[in-house]
This record gives sequence, structure tokens and C-alpha cells, in this order.
Amino acid sequence: MGSPWKPLLLLSVISGLSDFAKGVAAARPISYAAVLRMRPDSSSSSFGSRSRPRPDHSGGLVTPDWSAFSSHHLSALSLLGSQEDYRSEEEFGPVFIQEPDDAIFPLDSDEKKVMMHCEARGNPPPTYSWFINGTEVNAEADYRYNFIDGSLIIMNASEITDFGKYQCKAENSFGTILSRDALLQFAYLGAFSGKSRGGVSVREGQGVVLMCTPPPHSPEIIYSWVFNEFPSFVAEDSRRFISQVTGNLYISKVQPSDVGSYICLVKNTVTNGRVLSLPTPLTLKTDGVMGEYEPKIEVHFPTSVLAAKGVTVRLECFALGNPVPTITWRKINGNIPKKARLRKSQAVLEIPHIQLEDSGTYECKAENPRGGTAFKGHLQVYTLPQWIRMINDTQMDSGEKLQWECKATGRPRPTYRWLRNGSPLAPQSRVELVNGELTIHKVQQMDSGMYQCVAENKYGAIYSNAELKILASAPVFIPNPVRIIATLGKDVSLECKPRASPKPRITWKRENRRIQPSKRIMLLRNNTLRIVNSSRTDEGNYVCRAENQFGLAEMTAMLWVKEAMRVELNPGRVEVTVGESVVLSCKATHDTSLDVAFQWLFNHNPINFQQDGGHFEYIQTVRARQSSTVDLMIRSILLRHAGKYGCRAQTSADTVFAEAELLVRGPPGPPGVVIVEEITDTTATMSWTRGLDNHSPISTYNLQARSPFSLGWQTVRTDPDPVTGDMESATAVELNPWVEYEFRVVATNAIGTGDPSTPSRGVRTKEAVPSVAPANVSGGNGRRHELVISWEPVSEEFQNGEGFGYIVAFRANGTRGWKEKMVTSADSTTYKYRDETFPPLTPFEVKVGIYNNKGDGPFSKVVTVYSAEGEPREAPSDVKAYSISSSEIRITWKQPNPGPGRPRGYEVSYWRDVEQEESGKKQSVKNETSAVLTGLEGNSLYLITVRGFNSIGQGPASAAITAQTRKAPPAQPPSNLMWIQEGNNVSLSWDPVKAKDNESDVIGYMVLLRQEGRGHNQVTRTINPSTLLLLPEGGTYIIGVRAVSEGGEGAVSSQVRIVTSSGVRAKSSQCSLHRRPQRLTWTPLLLFLLVPSASW
Repeated sequence: MGSPWKPLLLLSVISGLSDFAKGVAAARPISYAAVLRMRPDSSSSSFGSRSRPRPDHSGGLVTPDWSAFSSHHLSALSLLGSQEDYRSEEEFGPVFIQEPDDAIFPLDSDEKKVMMHCEARGNPPPTYSWFINGTEVNAEADYRYNFIDGSLIIMNASEITDFGKYQCKAENSFGTILSRDALLQFAYLGAFSGKSRGGVSVREGQGVVLMCTPPPHSPEIIYSWVFNEFPSFVAEDSRRFISQVTGNLYISKVQPSDVGSYICLVKNTVTNGRVLSLPTPLTLKTDGVMGEYEPKIEVHFPTSVLAAKGVTVRLECFALGNPVPTITWRKINGNIPKKARLRKSQAVLEIPHIQLEDSGTYECKAENPRGGTAFKGHLQVYTLPQWIRMINDTQMDSGEKLQWECKATGRPRPTYRWLRNGSPLAPQSRVELVNGELTIHKVQQMDSGMYQCVAENKYGAIYSNAELKILASAPVFIPNPVRIIATLGKDVSLECKPRASPKPRITWKRENRRIQPSKRIMLLRNNTLRIVNSSRTDEGNYVCRAENQFGLAEMTAMLWVKEAMRVELNPGRVEVTVGESVVLSCKATHDTSLDVAFQWLFNHNPINFQQDGGHFEYIQTVRARQSSTVDLMIRSILLRHAGKYGCRAQTSADTVFAEAELLVRGPPGPPGVVIVEEITDTTATMSWTRGLDNHSPISTYNLQARSPFSLGWQTVRTDPDPVTGDMESATAVELNPWVEYEFRVVATNAIGTGDPSTPSRGVRTKEAVPSVAPANVSGGNGRRHELVISWEPVSEEFQNGEGFGYIVAFRANGTRGWKEKMVTSADSTTYKYRDETFPPLTPFEVKVGIYNNKGDGPFSKVVTVYSAEGEPREAPSDVKAYSISSSEIRITWKQPNPGPGRPRGYEVSYWRDVEQEESGKKQSVKNETSAVLTGLEGNSLYLITVRGFNSIGQGPASAAITAQTRKAPPAQPPSNLMWIQEGNNVSLSWDPVKAKDNESDVIGYMVLLRQEGRGHNQVTRTINPSTLLLLPEGGTYIIGVRAVSEGGEGAVSSQVRIVTSSGVRAKSSQCSLHRRPQRLTWTPLLLFLLVPSASW
């Protein structure tokens, strides 16, 4: 339904846009250099000091909100577009993007130019200038200098003219800033002096120092020494040391092997250039050997060492002496840092990443048997200044008070100085400078500009930059006009927050008459007009007038007073069970001219219908004349859905909130912490605290236990049984002794069983006498005269304590006394008893008991176990052997007579008559009475024996018998295969095979037929060199022939491939065509050729 005031609102918006444009046009001609542009942000009308962040690299600016009325928003795209365009045009002072860095330029570089970088942002864009050692660079007077954007390029740079500190200055119409100092150094390495070096002669055992005397260089260099010729370098050890401070080579005790020429090599760390000195000869004097003498420290660190925090410090200490001295280090009144490392045979103490606490006095000591000496020096760590508090860009009205503070840490403590537009700022009548604090009283337009706080100590300086803008603008209202809808009988506030600098004078009017404050209408200190207990008579237009020395502006606030909205949420309280659904209905009665918006909340948090759509559904119903209704459906309710549900109805006049409570009945929550209070060998008494009953009384508790031997959690018997819902303690009974248990409790009510409690800590029941006897007691087997007894071990769950073992008791049948043997291993499963006096298979009565440290447990039931029967005593009888082929012999035999030592298998031994029995072969068979020996040589005589065996051992062998293998089958395969095909019939013939003297006679042939693509062979046997084959179906067939003899099957012939075709006849040995006999229908004859293939 349309609202009667909407056309009026549209006209008001259009009017507001027009006023905004006029206000902007009026503000732009202000002559002040720093005019605040219009922004849709929010601020108090008092226009106090306002800090703003520096613009980011993209030129954007984060600004405060300047909305004229916080409770009303104007959706005008054209207005927003104008504001964005205006924002992009903001003017501001320079801000460094990149400042110059320290640089080292190699003089031998091919580039021959140095670039010092500097870049800043600003609007208008900044201009740049450079200073070298405090003197401005004049690029027009010196062709070697050139500017590219903000960077400085130096052509043909030299150390004489260009070494020093560089500083970049960036400036625009809003001010000037200076960069940090950057040091430009030049890297070079000169040549050693060409003057020859005199030799050094010392006695053996004496110490010596060889001087390097390095050439001119910059920056630092690395020293090493060459012995005799390059690249044979001097290796440093406890006797030889190269100082990276002096470059000299120190030899504490000269030996004959040290005699030779020494060359000092230096390397520039920047250019990597290397130069070698002339050689220094070292010789030994012949007037004797140097005796022992006490150490003398020749190289050491300074008495005062300064180091920057975070660098690696290396302290050197080396001594001459005979014997070679030992170097040790310590820190006076403290410990050497754990991170410190000793290098070069302890001649160098290296402390990485040094910190303030590493400062102190360090001592190195050199000792040998003749004495010792020490040196002490103080290490002091300094830190460059670091900011704790920096200054920020600030906008102020003229006449206000500016207070800036910058603060930094450092050692030594930093001092502070201030710059304004690149020049030193000194105390004046309105300007106070106290350490890092700057105060300017009653700021004026002349105070605008760029300010820099510089914190510095003798090791460096840091800069914090900020811009100060003194604002000056005529009042402007954005948005204008505004619409305000109030609720009948409630208070309403009309805000007046123009953008203006300095602060404007504010007056309120209604119907062209100035509003006078009263009990109902009050003018607050922030210029807000407050109307108490609003009524219909308060409706109308209210005008706020703002004026300062730059102009004036008016804002119209249109006030409507509407009836208060009422909201009903039904049902107000509802109980449901888990899994059910419920609908909450929210009805809002409101003024017909207002639109209403609804929001559903759960426990004061908005419901996310997309995320929780599976349970919550928002249902929009039809709007009536003076009311609107929405429903919330909650489906498949869970316990977590219990709580407060709120319906918030909102119009442009007011907001009303109603709340309902949803109670969810469900299974109980988990009980509280389970505490085991008392433990015995079979019981555990425990207590717990009640959990949530979820609106359904708890009926019973279920106690569960878990042990290393259980499959998860198991319900245990309790005392009392059952454990009712009003109880908070119970005893678990029938537990196993000496088992570690965890316990938990589960609650049940009419809805169901809830989640279990958190498990208790693990507890172990007390020890007890074992009560479970071993199971499956049996035995047998073993060696002769042995009684083997076996059983299933008792699980650790039932051992009931420490010191668990077994008692094995046995006696021969018919005897009275039991023999008992202790088996101390709980994992044992067998016991063997040996007695030479009892015969095999003697019956014994056997039982197995248990014990532990608490006492003896029960025995198992008595069973009968027989002693071992022993190995076989008789050899197999009636052993016979006969040849099957040239490679096989079959052996048969009869079992020995029944009795002790029954065989469980047989071993057949065989060897040729020309061999020894030991070199023969053996073949084992299970409890059978025949075997076939394979892989034998043809036409050979073999000797064969058979013996029985069982688990105890082997019995005696039978007498050796002989058997002769047959001659080998013919090696020549059938040849000259010929065939005639007639339909599916194939007549096949071949030349007979004749055996040689050492081969078996041919007794027949095997014809092998296989269809191509299949693995199965069809075998046809014949005594003649020919046969007739019937091919069962059309296709390609492969045929081969073998000769058969007493010695076995001979080699296969070449393969023949035949393709069947009905009514076709072919002869392999002819190349001409033939006709069928008269009784046959005359058909063409097709010739099939024999196709050789692989052997079968």
C-alpha cells in the first residue's frame, strides 16, 4: 500500500541535492589554501582536533562519517557519485613512498653511475631537491647530476666529490618534508706496495708475527695467507692464527715445517676483488732452540667494544708461547651467552644476534705450563632509535590547541627536534617544545604545513611525518532536507551537524519563528533539538540555521508523528519433544502509512536462514490493513534449539521487540565428572553429578566400564540394581581383580538415553587368588621317554595379580601320588617331563592348576595324556619297484606292523648304481604306501630304500632294491606329413619313425589335434603311420604327431594348419589339381601346403 508522504520525500531529496550543489559552489571560492572539501562523514559539531591517517598508495583516504542525522540515510546515487568524485580530488601534502638507502658503489663498476632513489605522493604532485652533506645539489651547474622523477643520478661518481650523506626533499603547496640521511660509500681495493719485504728469522720454538700491511681499501676486507705458492693456504689451528682486524699472521711456536715464503691475500667484500702481497720469507736461526716461556697475548679485542643490537660480534684473542698456549673465555659477573660459539681453536668468541643483556666485561686468558696472562675488555651494545609513538595527520579549526607527542626508544636515549616544512622549528610565543612534545596554542592558518619529529642518537636518526591542516569552510548540510518519523508519546531528537570550520552559530526555527526552549522542547549542547512526549501537534518542518564568517546554510527537518507499533508473538512459551516441529507467529499492528520489516532472533542473535535452513523457515503471510504477520517454522527440533526466540519489527518510526521461550524435551545430557571413591578386588564405588534432564525426569542410570580386555564399553552389574534417577552414587560389582578399569555413567529418561559422561580416571582393582583354571589340557607326541603336557594359557584378565604361574600335576595310571611342577611364566603353554623308565604310550593322569602372589587357585579337570611313542622301530616291508618310462619308476611298500612309533610319513632314497648312497636324492611322501620317482636318467639302474618317520625321528631303512629305467623315446619326430581333406574328413599319413639302438622301439603314434585359439588338444592314438580325422566344425586346425615307445613319448612333428571347407579335397604332396572318384560329385581340388610352426 502506498504511503501518502512518499511524493513529498522525493521532492525533498531533489531539493536536498540542489542545496548540496549550491553549498559546494559557495564553499570553493574560499581563499584559504587548506579548505576542507565536503565529505559524507560523521563528526561532532564541536569541530575539535581531528587526526586522520595518511593516504594510502592508491590515493584513497579513510575519513570519519559526517552524516547530518545518524538515524536517517539518503539513497541518492547521484549524490553518492558526486561525493566520490569530490573525494578523489582531495589535496594533501607530500608523503614518502621510498626514501634513499645507504649504498656502496664499486669504483671499478662498468655502470659508472649511481642512483639514489626517492619517491613521494601528494596532491598536487611534489617536486624534489637533493642535499649532499648539507649542500643543495645544483643539477644545472654540474652536468654529472640529473633528476629522474624524485631520484638522483650521479654520473662518473668519485669518492673525493661524492662521498657523504644524502638527503631528499619533497614539497608541494601544502608543505615540505625531508627524508632520512643515506650514506654513499665507494668500494675499492688498491695494490700492495711494490717494495720487497725483508725476511724474518727466528729460533725454533719462538713465536713470530708476520705483518700484512694491507693496501688502501673500502669497505672492510677479508684476510688470508698463502704458504709458498697459490693456492696453498695457511690452515689456522691452535698454533697459527690470522687476525681479521689487523690482517697479520701469528704463529705461537715456530716449527721447522713453517719455514718458507708467506704471502698476504686480501679480498674486498663488495667487489670480490683480490690482491696478493710480495712474499715474506721465514727462516730458522741456527744458534739454538728457543726454550719454554710463558704466553704473551699479541692480538686482542679493544678495551671498549661498541656493537649495534642484532649484529654478530667477534672478539679476537691469540697469544704466543712455548708450549702453545690454551685460550679460555669468561664473562665477568655473568655467564657467556649460550648462543655464543668459539671459533678458530677458541681464539675467536662469536656472539650472534647480540642483545642488550649480552653487554658486559669479557676476559680471555692464555695459559701454558710456564704461566698465564689475561686481557679484559668491555662490550657495550647500542640500539638505533625506534618509534613507540608517532604523530598523525591532523585537521583543526583555527583557534584550537594542537598537542603532538612522538616517543622513541634507543641506547643512548634519543633526543628530539622538530621540523616544519623542512626547517627547524624553534620555541615561540605560541609554540612549546618539550622533549618529544609539540604544543601550538590557538592555531592559525599560518601554522598549516608538514611537520616532522626527528628522534636521534649518535648512531642514527628516524623521522615521523604528519600534516597539519587548519580548516576554513562555510557551513554545508548533507543530506538536506531530512525526514524524521517519531512515535506518538515518545521523545524525538532533531540533530543539526553541519560541516563547517570554524564552528558555526546554530539557531532553530519553525514556521519562520525562532524556537524558544521550554520543558518539552530543549536545545542540547551539541545543537540537537529534543522534543519530549511528542504529539500530533509537533508535526511540521523544523529549520536549523548554521552561520560562520565564511557563510551560512539551512537544513530542513520534516517531522511526522505516528501511532506506536504493537507486536504480539504467539505462543509465548511452548514445550516440544526432540524431533517435533513448531510454528511461532509474530503479528505487528502499525500505522497504515508505514512499511514494516521483521527480523527473527535466537538467543539475541539473528537467525541465518541460509545456514540453518534445514531447521528454520521464514514464512511471510499476507499483510492486512493495519497489521502484518510473519511465521517462523522450526522443524525436526534438536536440544540445541531450546532458548529464547525474538521477533523484531521495525518501521521508520520505531522498533518493537517481542520474545518467546521454547523448551525442548529430550534425552538427558551427560552426567558430571565420575569419581571412583573406593576400590576392592571385585567392586568399585563411584559418584557423579547430575546432568541436564532436558525437561524430562531422569529415570535410571547405567554404569559402564572399559578395560584393556573388553570390546569397548560394557554395561556392568551394580548395587543397587537398578540405579534410579535420584541417585548420584552406586557400586559396580563382579569386576575382575587386578584389572585397570575406566568407568562412565549414562542417564535415561522417558524420551531416551543420553550421551555418556566423561570417563573416570583409570583405576586398578586389588589383587586376589586366581579363580579360572586353564582350559583344554592335553598332550602327547614328544621324544621317546617324554611326557608332553599342554594347555591354553589363562588370559591376563583372569590372572588376578602379580606373580602368576602354573602348577602341572601328573601321575601314571594306577599310582597314588601326584608329581607337581611349577611353571613360572604366565605365557607358558607346555611342560615336558622326561623319564627313561617308562615305556612309550604310557597313560598318565594330568591336571594343571594356577597360582599368584595371593595364593593357589583351582586345578583343571583330570585328563589322560600318553607319553611319547618314539620314532618308528621297523622298516617298511614288501618294497617293490618297476619302470614306467625312461624317466619314471613307481615304488610300492607295506606299512610296518602296528605298535609304538607309528610312521607319519615315508622317505624314499634313490641313487644310480654308479653313485654313492650319500650323493643320492630323497623324496618324502605323506602316510601313503606308493610313490613315483621322476626326472630320472634313461636306461639306468637305480637302488632304492624306504624308511618311515614321525615327529620324533626316522626309523630304519628297508633293504635296497633295484629298478632299471627304460630306454629313451626316439629323438626323431615323424616327418613327411601328407593329408587329403574331403569335407570335414582329413586323411593324414607320415613316414614311420625308426628307433636307434639306444632308444625304445616305437609301439604307436599320438596325433594331436587343436583348434586355433583354443588350448585343449584332442588326442588320437594309432599303431599305424596314418589315421583318419573327423574335424567337428569349420575353422582352422593345427595338427602334430608324436611317436610313442616304452620309454615314453617322442618329439612332436612339424605342425600342420588346415582350414576346413565343405566338398573340398587337397593332397599335400601334389601341385596339380585332381578329380574325385566316379561315385563323387566332380568338384575342383584345392591345394593346401604344409605350414611349419613351433613345436608342441
